[in-house]
Amino acid sequence: MTDFFIAGFVFPGITWYQVLIGTGTGIIFGAIWYAAYWTNILRKPWAWAILSASIILTWASIAFIQIPLQVWTGKALTYFWSETILLRWLLLAGIPQILLSGLVQEGSKLVPVVIFWWKKGKSISPLRGLLIGAVAGLGFGVFEAIWVHLSALGSGLTWETVNMYGMLVLIPFMERFFVIAFHTAASAIAGWGLARGWGWQFYLIASFTHAIINYSAVLIQSGKFNQLQMEIFIITWALAVTSAALWLRYRKTNGGQIDRQV
Repeated sequence: MTDFFIAGFVFPGITWYQVLIGTGTGIIFGAIWYAAYWTNILRKPWAWAILSASIILTWASIAFIQIPLQVWTGKALTYFWSETILLRWLLLAGIPQILLSGLVQEGSKLVPVVIFWWKKGKSISPLRGLLIGAVAGLGFGVFEAIWVHLSALGSGLTWETVNMYGMLVLIPFMERFFVIAFHTAASAIAGWGLARGWGWQFYLIASFTHAIINYSAVLIQSGKFNQLQMEIFIITWALAVTSAALWLRYRKTNGGQIDRQV
């Protein structure tokens, strides 16, 4: 658990040039999706506090809550059923661990949003809730993308390998672009629901959408998907959730005018 947490910040053997590429692409991807919400919320210091808290809390929760729970769940399953049976029924056996990933990560991203909502007397506009949620999701999405990018670069990804094996080796970068969109949108939807007084309901909705995108790992492990199909699944679901969040963001209010500020 501790090793996993540290792995998010330490990349042995990676060069500064690779750090710049991995970090820069992650930030650029995040900036693109941030722009889609058309907000100036990051001009406010407290928004950066929410973004930073989301990163720390979510990464720590994955390392010290999600992973142990998933390990214990796996042990519980193997206590009742043999590995042969679990592999045969992998599409069902994988559901508990996938649900845990959604519950832990969406809950962690939502914590700083809930704290802000509570400090505001549990009364914020749905637009503000949505945009604060988006910032929380954006923070972790960018952090996770940078981690994946640096891990890929540190494992030997170079222009030579791209020329040798083709664009498929850049899949981690392409996938993260859309996963950032998903993290941002899922948290935005949860924040909107919190502001409307439906906090736990929309937390569960966000967690379920997260579980669906993570279920692609089970589908490829079971042989139901190949790599390309998995990426199509991830991209399609990320865009669907993002479309829902942006629809909430740009719904016409106040006599037909679209709110653009917080």
